[in-house]
Amino acid sequence: MSAPPTVDHRVIEALVQQMLPHAGDRRLLLVHARYEDSVESFTAGEARRRVHVVDQHSVLGMVEAWQQHLRVHAEDDDLLVVTTSVQEEELGWDLLAYAILRSVRNVDRAHIVAQRFGAVDVDQRIRREDWLIDALLDAEPAEGWPRSGSVLTRDRALRALIGARLNRPASGDGTLDAGTLLEWSRGVDTVRFEQLKQSERDGLSQWLADTVGDAAKVLMRFVVEGRAADAMPLGVVASAAIGPNASLDAGLALGGLLGGAHGAELRSFTEAVVGTLERWLHEAETSRNRESARQRVLQVMERADEIASGAGLTGCLGDNRFLPSAFNSRLRSLAAALPTGSNRKEVGDAESALLVLRDHVMARLQPGRLRAAEMAVRIARWLDRPAATATSVAAAVEQQMAETAWADRALNVLWHGDPEGDPVVGQAYRSLWEAGRRRRDELDKAFAQRLSAWSKHASTVEPSGCLLVEQVLPEIAAPVAKNAAPLVLVLDGMSGAVATGLAEELVGKSWLEVSREPGRRDAAVAAIPSVTHVSRASLLTGTVTAGDQNTEKEGFQAFWRKRRRAAQLFHKADIGGGAGKLFSDELHAALADSEAVVGVVLNTIDDALDHGQEGDRTEWTVDKITYLPALLDAARSYQRPVVLVSDHGHVLDRGSDSPVPASGVESARWRTGEPGPGEVVLTGPRVVGGDGEVVAPWRESIRYTLRKAGYHGGASLAEMTVPVLVLLPTLEQLPNGWHVLPVESSEPEWWGSRAPHTTTKREPDEPAKSRKATAPDNTDALFAIGAAPEETLGSKVVSSSVYKEQRNFVPRAPDKRAVAAVIDALAAQPDHMLTLSAVANAAGRAARQPEFFGTALERLLNIDGYPIVSRADGRTRIKLDVETLRLQFGVDTG
Repeated sequence: MSAPPTVDHRVIEALVQQMLPHAGDRRLLLVHARYEDSVESFTAGEARRRVHVVDQHSVLGMVEAWQQHLRVHAEDDDLLVVTTSVQEEELGWDLLAYAILRSVRNVDRAHIVAQRFGAVDVDQRIRREDWLIDALLDAEPAEGWPRSGSVLTRDRALRALIGARLNRPASGDGTLDAGTLLEWSRGVDTVRFEQLKQSERDGLSQWLADTVGDAAKVLMRFVVEGRAADAMPLGVVASAAIGPNASLDAGLALGGLLGGAHGAELRSFTEAVVGTLERWLHEAETSRNRESARQRVLQVMERADEIASGAGLTGCLGDNRFLPSAFNSRLRSLAAALPTGSNRKEVGDAESALLVLRDHVMARLQPGRLRAAEMAVRIARWLDRPAATATSVAAAVEQQMAETAWADRALNVLWHGDPEGDPVVGQAYRSLWEAGRRRRDELDKAFAQRLSAWSKHASTVEPSGCLLVEQVLPEIAAPVAKNAAPLVLVLDGMSGAVATGLAEELVGKSWLEVSREPGRRDAAVAAIPSVTHVSRASLLTGTVTAGDQNTEKEGFQAFWRKRRRAAQLFHKADIGGGAGKLFSDELHAALADSEAVVGVVLNTIDDALDHGQEGDRTEWTVDKITYLPALLDAARSYQRPVVLVSDHGHVLDRGSDSPVPASGVESARWRTGEPGPGEVVLTGPRVVGGDGEVVAPWRESIRYTLRKAGYHGGASLAEMTVPVLVLLPTLEQLPNGWHVLPVESSEPEWWGSRAPHTTTKREPDEPAKSRKATAPDNTDALFAIGAAPEETLGSKVVSSSVYKEQRNFVPRAPDKRAVAAVIDALAAQPDHMLTLSAVANAAGRAARQPEFFGTALERLLNIDGYPIVSRADGRTRIKLDVETLRLQFGVDTG
């Protein structure tokens, strides 16, 4: 008989379960084996029979162990297992007679493995691999191996073993992939793998290479070498060796790092690393554990940078999409391409540099840095255009909302420099900001001069083409209220720059923005001085006045009472509810009353300016304004239109050291007395305070009081412009003569990468026409709806036999003229994509519910599963596959 195999309690337990059916009343099992385990007893079998194990290698010892067992366990049926190296022929019948099957049993370890998997037998290949049997007996998890079929196959056994050793079970379909292995390589379980026997490491590595591919072969080589944690960073660095611009020096430097990996296996490995990083990036952007996924990617990339630096490869990896150093290099290239001061570089160079920057992975991990770079390029575009001139107050305010407020928004971001503090990039942004600020100062100066002349005679009766803040309720809110009682949200201190950001966030995703004139957002002129107790009181009462909250509440109710509407106005102290309630009972009741107009004043922006918090923000978002998300949700729930309006704008503190000495100081940005440099005198019927005459600065840097985060009350465009956003939950509430305002129409051409829309822009020197005139019907060429020309793509599609047949399957299908108009509008875009609001505008009244219209469009045009119409950007935009549309509907390309 051969030398006894070493066994543990799990092998003995399996053997006992195998032998118990043959035991009868015998309580002794003799096993040819050597027992090396600390477990001396356990239970086995369905009857949970108690088993005791002793290891004896002499006949005398075996006899004594059996007699001792009989004395101690005379009253029970406990089983004794004796493992021994004594040959069976050396034993007498006085011992064998008591043994199960009257013999010494040999351990068939392969059979034991099968039994542990619930199988009858094993694949013969398993029997030929001692390392695999040893590993399967050693690695069995506490809960046991997963049940197998009648025969345990080698592949199933290896997959189970891999799951136990790597602590990474195969995916749901039973497969292992390179991504799973790469994730494992980043954890502590690789140390356990390094400690396995050489034969098992080799066997598992070979199986993984055969199953997963060359990527696993390279990875497991790193693991065996103790470099598992650096496997993914090395994969990033290795792109230098296989890239199109790889140099000989890079290849030589990488040779030692990569342990001989080259050719197809290296390419497979680097592709697996990139694929895994891309998946983690997606998780960092969409999953609940975003920060965890983000940190995983950053750790790999930063370590790759360290490895590249240590090997002298940083210079060779400038084109790498993952290394932070390459991203910083691209960002500095963009900074160098920016036209600043007297340096009139081509904006196209900066545009190209921005495209390269966006392609880098770090742009997704550090969106703040990308955002600042985008703002820099936008300002460069803006500076490259002819400077606007303030030909009138009306034209300047209109220009502020159409273009200049967007520039203010970008300049606010640039002021803070590079979010990661790169000094070279920061200096480039600072120079660009200064150039932009100089242009803004010129515009503010010209505007203030126009404002000084205009204010002398401007009034509600003769606004000279302007919408005044006291006209917002009668001219904007009242027409909206004819179809549904609105929620009037006053964001105290909201500037045009803030309003454009909020609109960008809201419009097309959950709200439709509308305006009185096509392609033009409304904006009013604040009362003078542009401070809260004057301009907000004028807004909420509908007349030029000054007053406190009581004045505002009484005036608001009186205004709507004249229009036969009940109304309630809620200030800061009236909004919040008690424990467990976001809103007060009064506000809840008012919102639920579909006939009553509700006004709510939110002070978050103004409070932040007053208490020095604005410096921490580069841009305001909806969720940063207290109560705003919940109020918008409530308005949508109750199908209320929303008039989102300010009472005045603001300017931000830009580090001015001390107040400007002056007499007659009434506030941070207005006073009485004689004007000085950067100031203007304002008089007239809309001037409240100072006995009808005030001095207000137009220059942003002037303040008269202690330093705060921002100020208002002055004569700059940012302070005097009152943005007005009208948001509808449904197109059915569109006032007569008004128009949908898609995002594509409201942003300036230089802001985004979209093609210019066709709305005609009023030239800066064109006098603004009175807003009181009834706006014409929508004539925007891109978004107009009417009888489609016979030869347009849309008209051909809706006239086709395929479309007519498809229409039979769509109940209450939209009017075919609306569908044709939408097809033509989408086809006219370079990317064949529009927001839902733009699609609704193109369809007109047929798209009262844009989301439902989008769904109907998909059902009408998506034939045989082809996604001719699809959704993008979180289902907020609709995309048209023009070529597939032509093919499926049999429309020629002529």
